[in-house]
Amino acid sequence: MKLLDSLDISKSALQANRVKLSVISENLANSETTRTKEGGPYRRKMVVFESSPTNNDFKSTLNTIRKEQSSGDGVKVSEIVRSQEDFVLVHNPDHPDADPQTGYVAMPNVNHLTEMTDMILARRAYDANVTVISNTKSMILKALEIGK
Repeated sequence: MKLLDSLDISKSALQANRVKLSVISENLANSETTRTKEGGPYRRKMVVFESSPTNNDFKSTLNTIRKEQSSGDGVKVSEIVRSQEDFVLVHNPDHPDADPQTGYVAMPNVNHLTEMTDMILARRAYDANVTVISNTKSMILKALEIGK
């Protein structure tokens, strides 16, 4: 692995965790949204990471193996999926979206505790990658001093 490859790997992790933090903030902002464009309450979004794309043809597989021997691939966001968990029913007959017969309102499936936990994990991963970049920069500077 080349010294500068670790910068690329950390850069990809920073970008992926930035997307994750954006999705978490979107979930928290819509935690009370009961009416969306698609109809119904807001569904929680989740980020899926992957290390490298899966390829089936020989040439791309060979290139992938060649890349893996020289350096890591890093991480990227493969997709953003919506949670299929059930909505939370809250009895609030005065709400405009309440069921007229039962008085229950379907609220988004966003749990604040889960979102905060995911936010802390994403922030720690972000901080760890910033530390890697900082340490790599220090190693490069020390190597340049040796060369003087």
